[in-house]
Amino acid sequence: MITSAPDLIAHSGHIARVQGISVGHFSDTRRPTGCTAVLCPAGAVAGVDVRGAAPGTRETDLLHPSNLVQQVHGIMLAGGSAWGLDAATGAVRWLEEQGAGLDIGVGRIPLVPAAVLFDVMMGDMRIRPDAAAGYAACQAAGMERPAEGSVGAGRGAVIGKVFGHGRAMKGGIGTASFTVDGVTVGAIIACNALGDVYHPYTGQLLAGARTEDGAALLNTRDALLAGVEPRPVLAGSNTTIGVVATDAQITKAQAHRLAVVAHDGLARAINPVHTMSDGDSLFALGTAQAGKSLGMMTLCTLAAEAVAVATARAILLACAVEIADQPTLPAARDLHS
Repeated sequence: MITSAPDLIAHSGHIARVQGISVGHFSDTRRPTGCTAVLCPAGAVAGVDVRGAAPGTRETDLLHPSNLVQQVHGIMLAGGSAWGLDAATGAVRWLEEQGAGLDIGVGRIPLVPAAVLFDVMMGDMRIRPDAAAGYAACQAAGMERPAEGSVGAGRGAVIGKVFGHGRAMKGGIGTASFTVDGVTVGAIIACNALGDVYHPYTGQLLAGARTEDGAALLNTRDALLAGVEPRPVLAGSNTTIGVVATDAQITKAQAHRLAVVAHDGLARAINPVHTMSDGDSLFALGTAQAGKSLGMMTLCTLAAEAVAVATARAILLACAVEIADQPTLPAARDLHS
């Protein structure tokens, strides 16, 4: 059951606790980038809500409740901006090898929608997730707790860029889940937000834009309200992407609604959020493997909760990154230690 104001670091829930879901990362060692595969080979109804104004996505149209396809077989989250969408091709190949996919008589077509975040300012931009990276993430997938922080799709994530990249901090990827009456709702979030990240229960500012000397947090919201001018921001260079999954029995229309409400969790943890320079996109999956449902009121509450906690964990578990000829970007743990 949910308890009030949980310890975010001690939180034990994760998305792979959802029956029918497995998760794997690929983290590139050559520069900070990577991808994360969220797999449901047996199929799951799916929805998506793209809230940011600068998204990078693949196969999101098929998720509309009125469209033909009822199930997908995985979701790919990747760095590398538009190039990173190639990672989904590797997932399609891996799933086909496992015999998963939509039966078309002569074979099976695995359906793997994808979303990407912009991390190409971190080192050599020619290095980005490709089909081989996506395949490797699928090979690594399992039902144990996924690694969090500066790994997978969150490896090159950076947050708090409103006043320039040099005053930003390290982002990452995090996961959380909650279970009620045998039904689990989990989330995995790669946070590369333009804005700052807050503790969703206490309101404490965890990480984001720093003061000019880099030694302390600035608080972007207060600075903007006071009339401080933001730095020009490259459109599409910020994005929080993720997946919400449940083993409840839900329809495709309900999966869409779950993705919509899951963005409330982002709004509780990120400020500003859903900006013109963010491509915030959340997918929702329903595997039905719990054999029952809780009703949409409860499922939506759990989804927003899991997203908020996963977003904060992505930041709290991230590590500082040092790249030649670029300023060192500290992590939340560096400023709060």
